Amino acid sequence: MKNVVAFTMKLLPGKEDVYEDRHNKIWPELSSLLKESGIEEYHIFLDKDTGVLFAFQRLGENNQVKQLPEHPIMKKWWAHMQDLMETHVDHSPVVKQLENVFTL
Repeated sequence: MKNVVAFTMKLLPGKEDVYEDRHNKIWPELSSLLKESGIEEYHIFLDKDTGVLFAFQRLGENNQVKQLPEHPIMKKWWAHMQDLMETHVDHSPVVKQLENVFTL
């Protein structure tokens, strides 16, 4: 499916409520950055039994999402969230890209 990406991430046990609270209070500058980068829709779902997060993004035609990891606001957000989820040494979340196998 063109311009749609899906991936999973993993929360640490017992961090579900804090994760949701931080996203409910997402920084305006981060929200603006994501939109300006071409993310038209961004949904994150939680499987409370496993701590697995499923994320879905619909991207605009000329999106710039590949440059997000280098942006200072993105790095600051990752540092803010690193105590809640599985991350790499640079605090970026461990992400497993998913392949689209069916579209209706």
